[in-house]
Amino acid sequence: MSQPFCVPPRTSTLKAIPGDAGLPLIGHTLGFMRDPIGLMRKRYDTYGPVSWSSVFGLRMIQMLGPDANQFVMLNRGDLFSNHDGWDYFIGRFFHRGIMLLDFEEHRWHRKIMQQAFNKDVLKGYLDRMGPHIASGIEDWHSINQFKVLSEVKQLTLDLATDVFMGYELGPEADSLNKAFVDTVRAGTAIVRTNVPGLRWSKGLKGRRVLEAFFRKELPAKRASQESDLFSALCHASTEDGERFSDDDVVNHMIFLMMAAHDTTTITLSTLFYYLAKNPEWQERLRVESRALNKRELDYDDLPRLEGISLAMKEALRLCSPVPSLPRKTVKDVEYEGFFIPAGSFINVVPYFTHYMEEYWPDPERFDPERFSPERREDKVHPYAWMPFGGGAHKCIGLHFADLQVKAVLHQVLLNYRWSVPDDYEMPVDTSSLPVPADGLPVKLEKLR
Repeated sequence: MSQPFCVPPRTSTLKAIPGDAGLPLIGHTLGFMRDPIGLMRKRYDTYGPVSWSSVFGLRMIQMLGPDANQFVMLNRGDLFSNHDGWDYFIGRFFHRGIMLLDFEEHRWHRKIMQQAFNKDVLKGYLDRMGPHIASGIEDWHSINQFKVLSEVKQLTLDLATDVFMGYELGPEADSLNKAFVDTVRAGTAIVRTNVPGLRWSKGLKGRRVLEAFFRKELPAKRASQESDLFSALCHASTEDGERFSDDDVVNHMIFLMMAAHDTTTITLSTLFYYLAKNPEWQERLRVESRALNKRELDYDDLPRLEGISLAMKEALRLCSPVPSLPRKTVKDVEYEGFFIPAGSFINVVPYFTHYMEEYWPDPERFDPERFSPERREDKVHPYAWMPFGGGAHKCIGLHFADLQVKAVLHQVLLNYRWSVPDDYEMPVDTSSLPVPADGLPVKLEKLR
């Protein structure tokens, strides 16, 4: 039964928000973690684009669909706080990362950080990646019961560490990988206190591991003049000579390292799955890569991989690496005739938007051509496809992500063919960031 929430002042002509709390204590939390698309579809059909529900111990207002995405992401009038939205979920684990900053402070940090993602720097990252990708995938065919998720995650962590730190991981690789996994998963903990063995506690421990690692490396990076991201953040400054503090550098490195390898891992895993299920597309992309007649990509090769671009966009639609984007209102908000008071948690859900049949024909089908110049289904609305967010907080590393996915997939296509059984359907674990629940086992064949 619908219960009104955010009742407007008596003198207002605005409407209260419809919705329901769900189950006692846990509300709709389990549905949100297990089947976010199904839950959001039901709420959209029942209540429309704006409704409230109880999730993760909060009364959360769901603002669904491209219009809501655009309204929140553009954030005209500074109505919504990124920090106050994300802090409840991941603030303890990704303290003051770029995504958790607001307004003028965010603009200042982003301006400095942008120096680490300009075209010339990206060219250098790509040059560093090529040989590491080659050595990283060289022995994949000898792995028994090859699972895409674990192998790709290790590869992308190694790449991020080398590119962003100028550093090759040794024995600490496994502990860092586990720390990143635990900090990410902690954000959707149901029990949000330090109970040993549960998600929240593991996340706190993971944060300590990551912070100790980066603080240990910091003095050497302050003294160096190398070209990696860690060094760049240590030396970047504004026109007025302002620089990041040690705490700023550590916080940004922890967040960027997570984002650079976790989200890329999700996109590559999704691509592996759909290219296994659609071998004609796998072969089409292989032909495209072979036509370049080179093992490692140069920066100018990136736009020539048109097929990979289409497939990557479709993979990002089918499995948005960051499935929902929470915010908190800092002022009273009016949207579509509804009253949303200051201090309200709200949420937009790209993962659901990308499956809305109102905007995407046959949304569950892998169809990269929907992004082709002739069709451009993503142009039906500027915020129908938004895997990188939008507005002032649009992902700072989106061009790096494009570069890394293409660099990895290009070499994999040249070296391997992979498949899954005809009846296989990849289960997706949506309890945190969406990943293959079974690790995505594939049959891998080395090409000669």
